[in-house]
Amino acid sequence: MKNKLVILLLFLISISSNAQQNLTLEDCYTLVKKNYPTAKQIELLQQKSNFEINALNKSKLPKIDLNAQGTYQNQVTEIPNPFVTPLNKDQYKATLDVNQLLYNGGLIDANTKLKEAQTKTQQQQVEVNLYQLKSKINQLFFSILLLQERKDLLMTKQKQLDSKIKEVKSGIEFGAILPASEKVLEAENLKIKQQLSEIQYDKKKLFENLSSITYTTIPETTVLDKPIITTPTNTATNRPEIHYFELQEQQIEASKDILTKTNLPKINAFGIAGYGNPGLNMVENSFEPIFMVGLKANWNVFDWNKSKSEKEALSVSADIVATEKETFLLNNNIQLQEINAEIQKSEANIATDMDIITLREYVEKSANSQLKNGVITTSEYLTEFTNLYEAKNSQKIHEIQLELAKANYQVVKGAP
Repeated sequence: MKNKLVILLLFLISISSNAQQNLTLEDCYTLVKKNYPTAKQIELLQQKSNFEINALNKSKLPKIDLNAQGTYQNQVTEIPNPFVTPLNKDQYKATLDVNQLLYNGGLIDANTKLKEAQTKTQQQQVEVNLYQLKSKINQLFFSILLLQERKDLLMTKQKQLDSKIKEVKSGIEFGAILPASEKVLEAENLKIKQQLSEIQYDKKKLFENLSSITYTTIPETTVLDKPIITTPTNTATNRPEIHYFELQEQQIEASKDILTKTNLPKINAFGIAGYGNPGLNMVENSFEPIFMVGLKANWNVFDWNKSKSEKEALSVSADIVATEKETFLLNNNIQLQEINAEIQKSEANIATDMDIITLREYVEKSANSQLKNGVITTSEYLTEFTNLYEAKNSQKIHEIQLELAKANYQVVKGAP
């Protein structure tokens, strides 16, 4: 029976440990790209494009119209011949008209390519908007990570403080330490509990914000894995905005191609079949069948340089896109320089933090020995004890700031 209870307890502990959820920075990126409402537009834009392209291709199919008309007119053409019956003033006609496009210079295909280019550009704009959310995710993720680190540090500090309180109580019992000394440490212990409570509320708020932006429920018990980030060494910027500018340029070229094809000849075949009174023989005053087939060509040989002006306008648009791309790259490089300076500053601070902590640990040990020997008061020892943990806290802050700067550098650089 005892063995069964042990096995059950081990099983429950295993379930509890497995229930703990871990989350990485890449997980958050993936959740945003999958769940954020804007992400749905990529598929919707593709569906819209498919329908529009399908409608364009329908223009290649025959156009069939059913026409019917009945008219009455006050006067008709009369031939001065007693053997020719005058036309009726009421006339009727019903025809089936068929028009088939034979050639239009590839205008339909050009419009299809333009529609595809427009869709890709719009989809890439969505990608740009989603990518820009990475900076917000970085801020939330590393803010929570910093709170996790501070919590762990405070709990270690609390554990050591509890141990020190026991030592002080023992000293008070033997009359080596004043009774007020315990109260000083108890007050510090309460301060730590207060800080832990504040961290819990701050974590709750940040987790709610992270849940909102990722459109998923992330429990407060989730442990964020500290990422190992390396700054890219390549010089190329791979931001989605670059591809967006390139797609804009392709869209402009597709628009120019349409202008070129608009002025090419267009040839249609047509056929008319029906019944009317009169028929095609206007002097036959009776219902007769109607049938006609033929070809029709249209060529706008002179458009007063309208196409030329529109092409020049598109060329200016291309120049505008080029300046936007150049401006983006300029601002992007400035931002990278600023973040790189932040990385170097954080690395320098961390190197100094190690030296400060080493010195603070030495001073705390010395103060601890002095407290045991009654050389200093508990308040004086507590000052050095607090200084040590403030130094460790500063180190954690600088480490998180360094990782945040590296993550932001990757986002700004467009690293995969």
